[in-house]
Amino acid sequence: MAWLSTPAHARWLEGETDRLWDFGRAARARTGFARLDDVGRPLPGPAELWIACRMTHVYALAHLAGRPGSAALVDHGVAAISGPFHDDAHGGWFAEVDADGTPRDTTKAAYPHAFVVLAAASATVAGRPGARDLLDAALAVQEQRFWDDAAGMVVEEWDRTFTELDPYRGVNANMHTVEAYLAAADVTGDRVWLDRAARIVERVVHGFARANSWRIPEHFDATWAPDLEYNADTPAHPFRPYGATIGHWFEWARLALHTRAALTARGDVAPAWMLDDAVALADAGVREGWHVDGAPGFVYTVDWQGRPVVRERMHWVVAEAVAAVAALHAATGDPRWDDLYTQWWEYVGEHVIDRDGGSWWHELGTDNRVTRTVWAGKADLYHAVQATLVPRLPLTPVIAPALAAGLLD
Repeated sequence: MAWLSTPAHARWLEGETDRLWDFGRAARARTGFARLDDVGRPLPGPAELWIACRMTHVYALAHLAGRPGSAALVDHGVAAISGPFHDDAHGGWFAEVDADGTPRDTTKAAYPHAFVVLAAASATVAGRPGARDLLDAALAVQEQRFWDDAAGMVVEEWDRTFTELDPYRGVNANMHTVEAYLAAADVTGDRVWLDRAARIVERVVHGFARANSWRIPEHFDATWAPDLEYNADTPAHPFRPYGATIGHWFEWARLALHTRAALTARGDVAPAWMLDDAVALADAGVREGWHVDGAPGFVYTVDWQGRPVVRERMHWVVAEAVAAVAALHAATGDPRWDDLYTQWWEYVGEHVIDRDGGSWWHELGTDNRVTRTVWAGKADLYHAVQATLVPRLPLTPVIAPALAAGLLD
């Protein structure tokens, strides 16, 4: 069966997107958005910038898709990011704030700052008040604080005053920066953001990944030398796990294809390696991640010989795998990607979707029963929602402008 070209499957995807959007509406909190528990009730704790941004982005997409009641959530997110999360004294955005707006974590990290750009870009496309000012401010911080032109990458983390720069460098933050820069290029029309996204993709995919049998090193020092033993004592870290992270291979494959399509749309001849390397990364993810320990599902991480380290199944990994093979099918027409796409959605339908409590289970064990080793509750909708939208959209422009242009199948 060719699900990617089946109108009935597209209708199912639309229904699943709506189910996810409906679940997440309860996350609106006094400041930003809260994490939700298994049945969609807000959990106590500080408001986190990355969640506020991702939920603002997700509901900007809902507004662009014509879902009533979404604009207020976008406006709430923009107000929170522009207000209590923003450091008026030193610029940039706090990582965490308490319910009363008091900063709790004042570090300025590339990972959530990339999502500020993405949220602001999507909200700008959605025409929400204050969004374009937020986007301009976020891009100025990228230019002044995070982009390292000599490295062709972004640096990782500053202190509150942007005085002390942590020597750690990370690929995860750069990956989400690629997504943010592609969105910035589409929304502003400024070619510099596309060029920078392409530089990051080339260094990580065509450099680090290709040179390491497609097992992408995640952790580096200030000179961009890989630290392959980083967090070996805490291998299941939610943001900086030890080893190579299977889901990121699929995410980088998709981002390479989006970058390739964006370059082509601008009249450039995209380098051949972008497609070749995307295929190789996805093949490696299938070979070393899928069903490798006797049960269906993707393991979280592998070591430098490709052996599983953390075997829990994370919802975001299969979400990114689904989106990546949909993109590969769009780029190549090869039916094997549609076959994998169908197989993985069957897995999601059987094990990952929580039809009683709502949304998707964020973590499963090797027996595909719910576990909470790394993730408790249901933090946000970003990966799952995008997995339901990417298969119905072209590779360029990015999701929000594509929705605005009426390109959703």
